[in-house]
Amino acid sequence: MPFSTSKYIKFRSGMQKRIYSLRSKTEDSLEIAVDTMMEERVDSFFRVEQGLEEVIKSLIEIEEELGAVRDLSGAMRLESRLEFVEDRWDEFDSEIRERPRRRRKKINLADMLKAAGGGGGALSDNPNSVNNAVDAYAIMGVEFGSSLADVTAAFRTKAKLLHPDANNGDRGSEPELRRMLEAYQFLKEYLSLSNTEPMRPPDRPYSPAE
Repeated sequence: MPFSTSKYIKFRSGMQKRIYSLRSKTEDSLEIAVDTMMEERVDSFFRVEQGLEEVIKSLIEIEEELGAVRDLSGAMRLESRLEFVEDRWDEFDSEIRERPRRRRKKINLADMLKAAGGGGGALSDNPNSVNNAVDAYAIMGVEFGSSLADVTAAFRTKAKLLHPDANNGDRGSEPELRRMLEAYQFLKEYLSLSNTEPMRPPDRPYSPAE
């Protein structure tokens, strides 16, 4: 799906800021590695040095590919690559400074529910799956047209209340939690697409594959 001009400019600007910031931090990490690892951890130094040089090389490649991104799927792939490189930098920097890693792998609630509750195929396999914004907003309990920030805040609040850990292990609320997760995932994509093309009628069925 093509970007609007304003959306593309915003995406490119944000990516460039992250790239420049990470490159600067990587160069700082290399300097600190020389100062702190060369005497007592020389074997580790050479491995870390190579890894950080690969981080810089990857950043250069990502920046070069920014100019070729013209649609949402391409942007998501490139942003995923940058996030992977950010994680690699953090891995090396934490070793240099001998600190715990700051970044953590994000928990996928869909995978968590699938593992915890047994059952299951993908959410979209449900014949009663959410396929319009009116239903999705209603399930989330927020006013139609609310921003993604408001939707996310509502989701987090409700997810905490419905999660089995908040109910002494009782999984009775899992169906409601699954339904709310599906509505949240729908609205994330629905609101993202609304910034790149005219908004669909709210009650028109919509498939992410469109």
